Amino acid sequence: MSVNAQMHLNSNANIIKSDKTIIKPLFPKREECSHVSCYCEENVWKLCQDVSLRVPEELDRCYVVFISNPCRTVPLWKQRAGREEDRLVIWDYHVIFLYSVDIKSCLVYDLDSELPFPTFFHKYVTETFRTDQVLKSDFHRFFRVVTAKQFLQLFSSDRRHMKRPDGSWIKPPPPYPAISTSVSTHNLDEYINMDVDTGPGQVYNLTDFVQRFYKINK
Repeated sequence: MSVNAQMHLNSNANIIKSDKTIIKPLFPKREECSHVSCYCEENVWKLCQDVSLRVPEELDRCYVVFISNPCRTVPLWKQRAGREEDRLVIWDYHVIFLYSVDIKSCLVYDLDSELPFPTFFHKYVTETFRTDQVLKSDFHRFFRVVTAKQFLQLFSSDRRHMKRPDGSWIKPPPPYPAISTSVSTHNLDEYINMDVDTGPGQVYNLTDFVQRFYKINK
């Protein structure tokens, strides 16, 4: 996949420029956002919650994206957890936050990426996902896209996936209570599952995912 565009982030002025449009970032600095290692779905839930409280009028432009595949092996580059020069990590799943500002501009907020926070969609896709064409099918990435509003209303997790058989934590949990709803205490697997016929939102392959959000000059 090859998609070319000129975009840049002006971090010193704390603004993002796309053509002649000036976009104010939704969030403060990365370091000021709620982040707990290995709990990306909850980190993104907190971003959604923050938007709903501070700028609720922007919530309809926000999306949550779960990235996984049937083998639970998704290679992502430019991740802070990566040890090699290209910062490659193979996760079982990952979750990012999208802010689709208008028909021409979409920003990605990934608290686990070494790319700027935020990064324009095209730059993020190019550097983080690269292409599926040179990967074995077991490593192809799929994307479940859910609106931020729906995610806040329906998502739940009792964090069972982060516990060992003896009940001890694989990674320490966030300090706040587990996320639940009036009807569910755990439905994380429904979001990680990439079956197009089940689960919330809509599932895309990499090409269709890019076409869904990359609309510059269209």
